[in-house]
Amino acid sequence: MSDRRTEILRAATRVIARRGVRGLRVGELAAEAGVSTSLIYYHFTDRAGILRRTLEFISDRADRYTAEREPGEDRADPRAELSQVLLLELQDTPEVRENSTAWGELRASAVFDAELREDVAKATHTWVHEIADLLAHARPMGTAPAHAAAAERLTALLEGLSVRWLSGSLPLEHARRLLMDAIEVELDHR
Repeated sequence: MSDRRTEILRAATRVIARRGVRGLRVGELAAEAGVSTSLIYYHFTDRAGILRRTLEFISDRADRYTAEREPGEDRADPRAELSQVLLLELQDTPEVRENSTAWGELRASAVFDAELREDVAKATHTWVHEIADLLAHARPMGTAPAHAAAAERLTALLEGLSVRWLSGSLPLEHARRLLMDAIEVELDHR
Protein backbone atom coordinates (compact mmCIF):
# COMPACT_ATOMS: atom_id res chain seq x y z
CA MET A 1 0.00 0.00 0.00
CA SER A 2 1.36 3.42 -0.89
CA ASP A 3 2.52 5.74 1.86
CA ARG A 4 -0.08 8.35 0.89
CA ARG A 5 -2.89 5.82 0.93
CA THR A 6 -1.72 4.50 4.30
CA GLU A 7 -1.58 8.02 5.74
CA ILE A 8 -5.10 8.71 4.45
CA LEU A 9 -6.34 5.51 6.15
CA ARG A 10 -4.58 6.47 9.41
CA ALA A 11 -6.22 9.89 9.19
CA ALA A 12 -9.63 8.32 8.44
CA THR A 13 -9.26 6.12 11.52
CA ARG A 14 -8.43 9.17 13.65
CA VAL A 15 -11.35 11.18 12.28
CA ILE A 16 -13.83 8.31 12.71
CA ALA A 17 -12.58 7.66 16.25
CA ARG A 18 -12.93 11.34 17.10
CA ARG A 19 -16.09 12.34 15.21
CA GLY A 20 -17.82 9.08 14.27
CA VAL A 21 -18.74 7.82 10.82
CA ARG A 22 -21.41 10.48 10.37
CA GLY A 23 -18.84 13.13 11.22
CA LEU A 24 -16.42 11.94 8.53
CA ARG A 25 -16.17 14.69 5.92
CA VAL A 26 -13.83 14.26 2.98
CA GLY A 27 -12.56 17.84 3.36
CA GLU A 28 -11.69 17.25 7.02
CA LEU A 29 -10.10 13.92 6.14
CA ALA A 30 -7.98 15.59 3.47
CA ALA A 31 -6.83 18.24 5.96
CA GLU A 32 -6.07 15.57 8.60
CA ALA A 33 -4.05 13.53 6.08
CA GLY A 34 -2.38 16.57 4.53
CA VAL A 35 -3.58 15.72 1.02
CA SER A 36 -6.10 17.07 -1.48
CA THR A 37 -9.68 15.83 -1.64
CA SER A 38 -9.07 14.77 -5.25
CA LEU A 39 -6.30 12.43 -4.07
CA ILE A 40 -8.71 10.85 -1.60
CA TYR A 41 -11.26 10.28 -4.36
CA TYR A 42 -8.49 8.95 -6.63
CA HIS A 43 -7.56 6.29 -4.06
CA PHE A 44 -11.03 5.47 -2.68
CA THR A 45 -13.62 6.58 -5.32
CA ASP A 46 -16.31 7.56 -2.80
CA ARG A 47 -17.22 7.74 0.88
CA ALA A 48 -18.27 4.06 0.94
CA GLY A 49 -14.83 3.14 -0.42
CA ILE A 50 -13.18 5.20 2.31
CA LEU A 51 -15.21 3.41 4.99
CA ARG A 52 -14.61 -0.05 3.52
CA ARG A 53 -10.84 0.45 3.25
CA THR A 54 -10.67 2.06 6.71
CA LEU A 55 -12.41 -1.00 8.17
CA GLU A 56 -9.82 -3.22 6.45
CA PHE A 57 -7.02 -0.97 7.72
CA ILE A 58 -8.33 -1.19 11.28
CA SER A 59 -8.59 -4.98 11.06
CA ASP A 60 -5.09 -5.30 9.62
CA ARG A 61 -3.66 -3.00 12.27
CA ALA A 62 -5.34 -5.02 15.02
CA ASP A 63 -3.89 -8.19 13.50
CA ARG A 64 -0.43 -6.62 13.72
CA TYR A 65 -0.60 -5.45 17.31
CA THR A 66 -2.28 -8.62 18.55
CA ALA A 67 0.48 -10.66 16.91
CA GLU A 68 3.10 -8.92 19.07
CA ARG A 69 4.62 -11.11 21.72
CA GLU A 70 6.03 -10.34 25.11
CA PRO A 71 9.78 -11.03 25.45
CA GLY A 72 10.29 -14.65 26.43
CA GLU A 73 6.66 -15.60 25.80
CA ASP A 74 6.20 -19.30 25.06
CA ARG A 75 4.56 -19.63 21.64
CA ALA A 76 4.05 -23.34 22.25
CA ASP A 77 1.36 -22.69 24.88
CA PRO A 78 -1.95 -22.35 23.00
CA ARG A 79 -3.82 -21.14 26.11
CA ALA A 80 -1.30 -18.34 26.64
CA GLU A 81 -1.43 -17.42 22.95
CA LEU A 82 -5.23 -17.18 23.01
CA SER A 83 -5.15 -15.02 26.14
CA GLN A 84 -2.39 -12.82 24.75
CA VAL A 85 -4.20 -12.19 21.44
CA LEU A 86 -7.41 -11.19 23.20
CA LEU A 87 -5.76 -9.15 25.96
CA LEU A 88 -3.74 -7.14 23.44
CA GLU A 89 -7.07 -5.64 22.35
CA LEU A 90 -7.25 -4.06 25.82
CA GLN A 91 -4.04 -2.01 25.90
CA ASP A 92 -3.85 1.60 26.93
CA THR A 93 -1.97 2.77 23.85
CA PRO A 94 -3.07 5.48 21.41
CA GLU A 95 -3.17 2.98 18.55
CA VAL A 96 -5.41 0.49 20.37
CA ARG A 97 -7.67 3.22 21.77
CA GLU A 98 -8.06 4.75 18.30
CA ASN A 99 -8.59 1.39 16.61
CA SER A 100 -11.15 0.20 19.15
CA THR A 101 -13.04 3.48 19.08
CA ALA A 102 -13.14 3.60 15.27
CA TRP A 103 -14.22 -0.06 15.12
CA GLY A 104 -17.07 0.69 17.52
CA GLU A 105 -18.15 3.70 15.45
CA LEU A 106 -18.11 1.67 12.23
CA ARG A 107 -20.04 -1.16 13.89
CA ALA A 108 -22.64 1.25 15.25
CA SER A 109 -23.08 2.92 11.86
CA ALA A 110 -23.53 -0.47 10.19
CA VAL A 111 -26.90 -0.72 11.93
CA PHE A 112 -28.22 1.88 9.47
CA ASP A 113 -26.00 1.18 6.43
CA ALA A 114 -26.55 -2.16 4.67
CA GLU A 115 -23.32 -1.96 2.65
CA LEU A 116 -21.24 -1.16 5.72
CA ARG A 117 -23.16 -3.83 7.65
CA GLU A 118 -21.97 -6.46 5.16
CA ASP A 119 -18.34 -5.31 5.48
CA VAL A 120 -18.50 -5.26 9.29
CA ALA A 121 -20.10 -8.72 9.30
CA LYS A 122 -17.26 -10.08 7.14
CA ALA A 123 -14.61 -8.53 9.37
CA THR A 124 -16.34 -9.88 12.47
CA HIS A 125 -16.64 -13.33 10.92
CA THR A 126 -12.92 -13.35 10.14
CA TRP A 127 -12.07 -12.31 13.71
CA VAL A 128 -14.36 -14.94 15.23
CA HIS A 129 -12.88 -17.60 12.95
CA GLU A 130 -9.33 -16.65 14.03
CA ILE A 131 -10.28 -16.88 17.70
CA ALA A 132 -12.08 -20.20 17.10
CA ASP A 133 -8.84 -21.56 15.58
CA LEU A 134 -6.90 -20.47 18.66
CA LEU A 135 -9.52 -22.10 20.88
CA ALA A 136 -9.22 -25.33 18.86
CA HIS A 137 -5.47 -25.40 19.57
CA ALA A 138 -6.00 -24.60 23.24
CA ARG A 139 -8.83 -27.13 23.66
CA PRO A 140 -8.31 -29.78 20.95
CA MET A 141 -10.94 -32.14 22.35
CA GLY A 142 -13.72 -29.62 21.66
CA THR A 143 -15.86 -29.53 18.55
CA ALA A 144 -15.77 -26.92 15.78
CA PRO A 145 -19.28 -25.65 16.66
CA ALA A 146 -18.29 -25.35 20.33
CA HIS A 147 -15.13 -23.43 19.40
CA ALA A 148 -17.13 -21.12 17.13
CA ALA A 149 -19.71 -20.45 19.86
CA ALA A 150 -16.98 -19.76 22.43
CA ALA A 151 -15.23 -17.43 19.98
CA GLU A 152 -18.51 -15.54 19.45
CA ARG A 153 -18.94 -15.13 23.19
CA LEU A 154 -15.35 -14.02 23.79
CA THR A 155 -15.22 -11.51 20.93
CA ALA A 156 -18.62 -10.06 21.86
CA LEU A 157 -17.51 -9.75 25.48
CA LEU A 158 -14.27 -8.11 24.40
CA GLU A 159 -16.15 -5.54 22.32
CA GLY A 160 -18.41 -4.73 25.25
CA LEU A 161 -15.55 -4.51 27.73
CA SER A 162 -13.65 -2.28 25.32
CA VAL A 163 -16.57 0.15 25.04
CA ARG A 164 -16.96 0.28 28.81
CA TRP A 165 -13.23 0.82 29.33
CA LEU A 166 -12.94 3.47 26.60
CA SER A 167 -15.99 5.33 27.92
CA GLY A 168 -14.54 5.39 31.43
CA SER A 169 -17.15 3.18 33.08
CA LEU A 170 -14.74 0.29 33.68
CA PRO A 171 -11.07 0.43 34.73
CA LEU A 172 -8.73 -1.23 32.23
CA GLU A 173 -7.31 -3.75 34.70
CA HIS A 174 -10.81 -4.83 35.73
CA ALA A 175 -11.79 -5.27 32.07
CA ARG A 176 -8.67 -7.39 31.50
CA ARG A 177 -9.44 -9.50 34.57
CA LEU A 178 -13.03 -10.10 33.43
CA LEU A 179 -11.77 -11.15 30.01
CA MET A 180 -9.19 -13.51 31.55
CA ASP A 181 -11.91 -15.07 33.71
CA ALA A 182 -14.11 -15.58 30.65
CA ILE A 183 -11.24 -17.18 28.72
CA GLU A 184 -10.67 -19.60 31.59
CA VAL A 185 -14.38 -20.47 31.72
CA GLU A 186 -14.43 -21.14 27.98
CA LEU A 187 -11.26 -23.25 28.06
CA ASP A 188 -12.38 -25.26 31.08
CA HIS A 189 -15.92 -25.78 29.73
CA ARG A 190 -16.51 -29.44 28.99
